[in-house]
Amino acid sequence: MLLTTDRTAVADARIPAVHPFAAHLRRVAAAGPHRPWTPDDGPMPSLYLSHGGGPLPFQSPEWLDPLHDWARALPRPTAILVVSAHWESAPLALSAPRPAELVYDFGGFDGLYYSFRYDTPDASALARQVAGLMPDTDPAHEHARRGLDHGAWVPLKIMYPGADVPVLQLSLPTDDADRLLALGERLRPLREQGVLVVGSGHMTHGLPFLTREMFLENRVPGWSADFDAWAADALARGDVEELARFRTAAPGMPYAHPTVEHFTPLFVTLGAATDPTAPVTTTLDGYGVGLSRRSFQAA
Repeated sequence: MLLTTDRTAVADARIPAVHPFAAHLRRVAAAGPHRPWTPDDGPMPSLYLSHGGGPLPFQSPEWLDPLHDWARALPRPTAILVVSAHWESAPLALSAPRPAELVYDFGGFDGLYYSFRYDTPDASALARQVAGLMPDTDPAHEHARRGLDHGAWVPLKIMYPGADVPVLQLSLPTDDADRLLALGERLRPLREQGVLVVGSGHMTHGLPFLTREMFLENRVPGWSADFDAWAADALARGDVEELARFRTAAPGMPYAHPTVEHFTPLFVTLGAATDPTAPVTTTLDGYGVGLSRRSFQAA
């Protein structure tokens, strides 16, 4: 009987050697062991990451290299808790701590990606911790079977391809910035135990407004560039109140976010930070198909 990480390794071995992700796996192997977190490292940061379109990041060094380099710049976490744009559910819910399958919530891509696996260790201990941090008035329902969606497993498979860190997903229960900041604050103690808290979305996500030029030339429309510049400025100043007014204050709306679930995980990230109003550290910027990939970490 294969161990979970062995199932992932077997699936990875079937990826054609010429595929960019196969080259990524070889690069990771050559880098050697990833140093694990210890209490001497202090709290892990909280992250907001733009996760790309479906499985497309697996094909591009412009995603593969910076995401993995970001992970290696940090100690290997004891566990990872992800709030993804692709699981909006209230009341709060937790994914299965050891699901049998991933959620392949994308369509129209090469069949290879539907055979990818990411079988991480049992996250039951993290599930108990997260459930214990929630108030009695807002408990987290624990699913027995739900796996990780692509907003969680795609970037994490790039960042931690060894599938050796327990991963749990928490649903996105609201689009209210204040409530999400409060949720992040409840999760803050996890960082002191080496847990990486991740909000996964996309800094701009105007899918209905993509054009041929954006796909073929990565042409950046004004609404995407303007929203990104506004967000970068507010994050650099630690202006959480301005960020919370994004619907009316941000240029480029509503084109940058015709629906808001790819922006709002940012507030969980900031809420989990030691000081949500402190400037963040940008770790990835630029554009993919004209959409901002801005990602950052908060201390």
